[in-house]
Amino acid sequence: MPSVVQFVNGTSTVTPGPKDYEFNDQALVFQTAGALSALGGQSRSELLGDTGFAKLDAVLSHHQLLSARLNLSRFHGSNNVFFDPASPITNFAISSNGEEMVQTETFTLLLTSALSSHLGSHLLVQFSHDDESSLANAGDVGTRIFNLINGAGRSTILPRDTNEKRWQIAESMTWQNSRHTLKFGADLIFTMIHNYFPELFGGQYLFEDIKVNPFTFVPQVGGLPLTPLRAFAHQVPRSYTQNFGRATSDPDANDYAAFIQDTVRIGSQRCRRSGRRYDLQTFRSDQLVSNPIWPDSGKVPEDHNNFSPRAGFAATLGGRDRPLVLRGGFGIFYARIPSIYTSVIETENGLNRQHLFLDNTDYFARQVIPKYPNPAVACAADAVICSAPTNDAGFLTSTISAFAHDFQTPYSELASLTAEKEVLHRTVVSLSYLYVGGRHLIRALDANLPQPVDLQYPVFNDDGTVFSGNYSTVSSFADWQFVKSLTCPFPPCINPLQRPVPGIGAINVFESSASSSYNGFSFSAKRRVGSGLYFRLSYTWAQAIDDTQDALVAGRPAQVQNSFATKNERGKSTTDQRHRFILAFTAYPQPFRRDQPALHAMFNNWQFSGVFSAGSGRPITARIAGDANRDTNSDNDRLSGVRRNAYTEPDYFATDARLTRRFKITSHLRMELSAEAFNLFNRNNKRMDITSDGFQNTAAAFVPLTKTVNNREYPGHFGIARNSWFPPTPTHPGRSNSPCG
Repeated sequence: MPSVVQFVNGTSTVTPGPKDYEFNDQALVFQTAGALSALGGQSRSELLGDTGFAKLDAVLSHHQLLSARLNLSRFHGSNNVFFDPASPITNFAISSNGEEMVQTETFTLLLTSALSSHLGSHLLVQFSHDDESSLANAGDVGTRIFNLINGAGRSTILPRDTNEKRWQIAESMTWQNSRHTLKFGADLIFTMIHNYFPELFGGQYLFEDIKVNPFTFVPQVGGLPLTPLRAFAHQVPRSYTQNFGRATSDPDANDYAAFIQDTVRIGSQRCRRSGRRYDLQTFRSDQLVSNPIWPDSGKVPEDHNNFSPRAGFAATLGGRDRPLVLRGGFGIFYARIPSIYTSVIETENGLNRQHLFLDNTDYFARQVIPKYPNPAVACAADAVICSAPTNDAGFLTSTISAFAHDFQTPYSELASLTAEKEVLHRTVVSLSYLYVGGRHLIRALDANLPQPVDLQYPVFNDDGTVFSGNYSTVSSFADWQFVKSLTCPFPPCINPLQRPVPGIGAINVFESSASSSYNGFSFSAKRRVGSGLYFRLSYTWAQAIDDTQDALVAGRPAQVQNSFATKNERGKSTTDQRHRFILAFTAYPQPFRRDQPALHAMFNNWQFSGVFSAGSGRPITARIAGDANRDTNSDNDRLSGVRRNAYTEPDYFATDARLTRRFKITSHLRMELSAEAFNLFNRNNKRMDITSDGFQNTAAAFVPLTKTVNNREYPGHFGIARNSWFPPTPTHPGRSNSPCG
């Protein structure tokens, strides 16, 4: 499959603009642009998979049946770590991709026993092994060039490896009489995990707008402004960052559950079901260390009160000829806390890892910043520990991640109602309603921030040459300095962030305070047209809203824009999709008789099936690049005055097909061959997102360079993203609700 590398301007080549060079360095800039253009274009990505399955059934006695199953799977390929077949466009060079290899083995024993005429048992014993490892394509230091390419060189989150071994023992007992079916049992899961994640151990340079001495090209406040391309040509980065410390963690976990359920038959056409379940999750704690600076660090929650009720009913209304069937239910379902959270708690306690950030515009940081393309420390790609250089000790900070003191286990409230009826011969239709309410969902926010102040910045065009007449208001965590100093010789300047707990960077607190709500209505119809031909179609209208629940993707910081205004996070869920339509069919050609051997051999035992799916676009946030609120987190800034996920991506269409042929080898042996095609008509379903593995599209960019507007100087400005996908927003000159705030 092709991977298409594009630059942020939407093309696969870099063309310098008038602001990117002067006469004396024109040749250098064009030579650099040509070298960068070699990173664009197409390359090959491979997503290869192999599977194996074996099953053995043994009758131990008249009352016992033993089943043994073995499942094997292998996934491998090239350039397959960051690749989406439905949208293969990326703003990251292939050197920032890698190879992912996944190996899984699952062995299951299931013993079914009839202990008496009323009592049965199902005993499950299962062992699974999952090894997911990813290698980086390159070992070079990472490079980001603002407004050109989001990554080249070693990826910030590669390599990595997760090795998981899991044992599961589950017993389910069933007791029946004429009216009741009583089920009860227990489920035990023991998970052993070893993680290797040297995030940002390779270092990364960021090239963006910067001012320099016009003769020496040394960064200088008030000097000659360089565009990101020109800065890269002269190898003058804006900043350098690298992580140090320990790269391994062991977030083992045990899960214990017990349940009881009673189904009561009321006559021949109705039944009701009620039950209760208890869940408990515990975590390994001997590797956890609490940091006195933040007492909640190094601790994992144990919620011992996770009782969840369930209830349901089913009823058949009408006679035997095409009755109406109603089904419904309500239940509470507790979720597991993903092991990645406890892994982060182990590694990010402010002691095990350090973060180096060097701003090349800072006089003191400039004395120790390494020379591009050298890292501050060349840590091996498989390094378990990477130690920081001693001369950078004054610039090191640490991140603390901790569960909130009042953390509770997340759970979902689920309610459903379905009506199904055969309306015509061989045609069944159904109407369904589904509600899912998420409660106590996990959300990360930075607790080590001062109270923000509202600041206004002017809005310019994308290259900063034309003032739009608008201003944008930002709740900034760093204020302005109006007095001259060594670090601010030409005020006003944006002060460095002053955190309440000095010497520590972000303190990411995992709260259980987020919530979500999903309401979905579905219509479906199934029809058997004739012998060997089946159709099914379904349509769903749904709405999902939440307030930034956090899936905690590895290496991605908190998404809450303002820790002091979390109510502003309420909006459409990332998974919200208002409309979805699916049409599926399966066709078995009419078999030929054995007295027609040629036709019988050629056309019998074929199966053709296909699925056409269409859906409305999913929500997307109008993001801003450049850390506008100055909280050192460049992933959580969005357009001023526009809510999270306020826009909608393009609609989605895809057609998948499968062709299968069965062969009879012997009377006891069959073989089946199949060929599948995904996105058969090769439609480009464009998707936009700011992640380390996706297509970036921002509405505007914040540039921390001085601009003069109406005889007043500002220490920064916004630039409208000329190639932004986002629809235009009405502008009001002089107001603070600019479309690129």
